[in-house]
Amino acid sequence: MRNTRGFTLIELLIVVAIIGVIAATAVPGLLRARMAGNEASAIGSLRAINGAQSTYAASCGSGFYAPSLAVLATPPAALGGDGFIGPDLGADPSLKSSYSVALTPGEAVAGAPASCNGAAAGAVVATYFAGASPVGSGGSRFFGTNQGGTIFQSTEAVPVTHAGAPAGATPIQ
Repeated sequence: MRNTRGFTLIELLIVVAIIGVIAATAVPGLLRARMAGNEASAIGSLRAINGAQSTYAASCGSGFYAPSLAVLATPPAALGGDGFIGPDLGADPSLKSSYSVALTPGEAVAGAPASCNGAAAGAVVATYFAGASPVGSGGSRFFGTNQGGTIFQSTEAVPVTHAGAPAGATPIQ
């Protein structure tokens, strides 16, 4: 008589096959969820840039915008403290959640005074464009915004537009 305790090789192979089928159906859903999270982070980064630029213009830039993310991240010289945007977006471009976020300044405003955080006289700008582009397989949509505050999306790179809506892009809902 044989001992019938334990599992046979066939039973183990069936269990492994079932686990493989479950994994094969779950992985695409998890990848889509990750891409959606990355895209939401990119949208949040652009909203943060719009808010930081508004605060900078109202309190530090004499009504004008910062020409770079690095200037936005620099705290005011007299008061110290934090910059207008977090250090995770303090470089141009910044890599955040598989998206490259960059700020493209408009023309510098000649005769504008120096800002409170060290931007030289005439260095601030009247317009800006911030864009977020996916890096690798981090997302499938591109995003962009300007001083108007509307965030636009496209399946291709959003063209730099300092006024109005970028060509081929639609506002996010």
